[in-house]
Amino acid sequence: MLCLVGSSVVLWVLVLVPDRSTALKDGDCEVCVSFLNRFYQSLQDTDVKFSSADIENALVKTCKEAKGKENRFCYYIGATNDAATKMINEISKPLSYHAPVDKICEKLKKKDSQICELKYDKQVDLSTVDLKKLKVKDLKKILEEWGESCKGCAEKSDFIRKIDELMPKYAPNAAKARTEF
Repeated sequence: MLCLVGSSVVLWVLVLVPDRSTALKDGDCEVCVSFLNRFYQSLQDTDVKFSSADIENALVKTCKEAKGKENRFCYYIGATNDAATKMINEISKPLSYHAPVDKICEKLKKKDSQICELKYDKQVDLSTVDLKKLKVKDLKKILEEWGESCKGCAEKSDFIRKIDELMPKYAPNAAKARTEF
């Protein structure tokens, strides 16, 4: 606030400065921005009518198939059956008038900061990684991403054997690269 004092008149001028603390930086809201960009593109590709209700229905349907961090994002916005809150309209309404996705995520960040704390797990380059140097937790995660499990696996070597066995099916390029060296 700024006070200007004239001859006998006091003039108060309120200077409004935009709040930059919530502006997204590179890498902020990684899951939110990525998920909503793909969702928005799918709406355009399928010629969905851009009404709030249609967008909400499509969002709930998309969230039923979401996995990992994207499923957690859907939970935070209330698009899953077990969610405690419902903030779907915070997405459907702005998308109905084609608001930029990063602005939507910025607004969501103000409502629930957890949304922007979600980050994708770093992907392991199976063509170059030494599986023996990975933790069992990471080996299990690779199998989980493939929708597989390792029943009866007790040792790290069991998980490595299972990954080597399934790699041609789920990561053929990595399997081919591994056999070349």
